[in-house]
Amino acid sequence: MSSLIEFINSHWDDCIKENRQDEENGSLLGMPYPYTVPAVGHFDEMYYWDTYFTNVGLIISDRASQAKYNTDNMLYMISRYGYMPNGNRTFYLSHSQPPFLSMMVYDIYRYYGDKAWLRGAYEALLTEYDFWMTKRITPAGLNCYGDDSDRERLIEHSYHLERRMGIDLSAYDREKLGLHYFVMCESGWDINTRFGLEGYNFAPVDLNSLMYGFEKNMEYFSLELGLDCASKWAGAAEKRRALMLSLMDNGEGLLLDYNFVTGKLSENFSAASLYPLFLGVADKKNSEAVMKNLPRLEAEYGILANEKNDTEGSFQWGYPNGWACHQYIAYMGLDFYGYKKDARRLAEKFVSATDKIFSETGNLWEKYNVLEGSCNVADEYKMPAMMGWSAGAYLAARKYLED
Repeated sequence: MSSLIEFINSHWDDCIKENRQDEENGSLLGMPYPYTVPAVGHFDEMYYWDTYFTNVGLIISDRASQAKYNTDNMLYMISRYGYMPNGNRTFYLSHSQPPFLSMMVYDIYRYYGDKAWLRGAYEALLTEYDFWMTKRITPAGLNCYGDDSDRERLIEHSYHLERRMGIDLSAYDREKLGLHYFVMCESGWDINTRFGLEGYNFAPVDLNSLMYGFEKNMEYFSLELGLDCASKWAGAAEKRRALMLSLMDNGEGLLLDYNFVTGKLSENFSAASLYPLFLGVADKKNSEAVMKNLPRLEAEYGILANEKNDTEGSFQWGYPNGWACHQYIAYMGLDFYGYKKDARRLAEKFVSATDKIFSETGNLWEKYNVLEGSCNVADEYKMPAMMGWSAGAYLAARKYLED
């Protein structure tokens, strides 16, 4: 067993916190079960989409019970708020994060096979689906990211965006800047160059791929539970897929973020365009377009979050940074479409980079420089040491290569 795997297995317990509902204090919201945090000493809350990748690692580490606790905590939060917030903090209640919960439920159900539990989870997922389809829907019929803050809070956080980008934004509408900032927070990519400064006008390719996966999972759950609605979910998924292939195709098969106000596509090619492979949205033309354009994102040590561009400002979800979650999505998506050799190459790059950085620093990190295989990243704050999705994605890559 490698020293890094030993490190991960010996540090999982350090990432488990507990804050019961009857013990709530300050901004931290209570949940019924112990939960995982992504970074010891830096975050004391559970984050939505981070936890999917953490769960993958927990299951590989024979800690499925903790993965189930994490999932059950999210189902509880939906019963309490009608959606899963960004994290269990009061200041995260205005927005959610990428909807990975149906995939967490899928993994837990496949592990335990408990149909009574699945029935309760299915009901909660219905509530979450309703949130996305009523609160985060565009006139084009696709989903968008958003936020429910009032005008005063949006204006306040426009200055936070300005500080993080490191440039003067005084010429822009402060309320719209604040909304754009929170849209990026809900996207999980805070902050990035994909949407310019108008993220609220985009139907993102990654979000709608996840919603397609959500609908396909609900079809599967319906069949497992013997419910008479599987065809409804299959129809919703196929309708979404048709819309995505129609509106998001750049003419060469590459699916990009769609501005539903202007009818134009983002000029940014990013790891978001790998999600249609990861979730099974892509057709042959789309998958071939991804492979043709992959060199624009692939570096010596992995996949870039965004290809290099000349947008002014600092962006941690940009060049030359790579994130563990994207490495997982990339090699799993390529594998699903039969690009086995390429998937293996990407998994090997991620394992190599993580091993290299661990040998140099003795730790896992939130993100890394995929050009150098180092911690020399574009950053908007001091980068924390990280277990969370870095550990989960690493263990998954090792398992993928071994299998």
